[in-house]
Amino acid sequence: MIPWFFHPSQQKSITSGADNACSQLQVRVATSADLTSISQIIAESFHSQNGIWAWTFPFLRLGIHEDLRHRLTSSAPHQVCLVAINTGITGTSKLVGTVELGVRFSDSWTKTGRSYPYLSNLAVHPKYRKQGIGSALLQACEQVVLDWGFQDLYLHVLETNHQARQLYFKQGYRVYKVESQCNLLIFQRSRQILLHKHLFTSLNEE
Repeated sequence: MIPWFFHPSQQKSITSGADNACSQLQVRVATSADLTSISQIIAESFHSQNGIWAWTFPFLRLGIHEDLRHRLTSSAPHQVCLVAINTGITGTSKLVGTVELGVRFSDSWTKTGRSYPYLSNLAVHPKYRKQGIGSALLQACEQVVLDWGFQDLYLHVLETNHQARQLYFKQGYRVYKVESQCNLLIFQRSRQILLHKHLFTSLNEE
């Protein structure tokens, strides 16, 4: 398996296989110095800067920044934010993608029951999409999950987000559960699909 993921003490560049400006890619644990760049990428990926609600974008970005800052300082043993760094051909470094990984419980209120790794906030800078960065971040998450002693990984994707669904299916994720139509009617939004990947099976098949 390609060692996509490196702790800060083991940072090194790796080849992403892309024939472009993103030919050198490094995936590492996020630090507080990355907060501003991460917040901008997540905000751009999940919130529009156009239309009548464009004025709310800075506030949304600030909220993302503060939420992430809290999680980065958390002492939770199974909580990590990863970032993808493009070192480029000029030697300069730019944060181009991010993803978060944590452990959830079947009973979220009491934090009891079956625990499982859950992936969220996968986002790539608009100028660097379709260059293998999302796949690199997903593979890094899989290595972390295995290091934690788990063999299954879950995530949600919107039913209408066809590009993200294609990426996840390509990486071996499969539909585990589809949100009910009742929630769709009540909240007037696209349904969420819970995806699952069993890492032990996937690794043996490679």
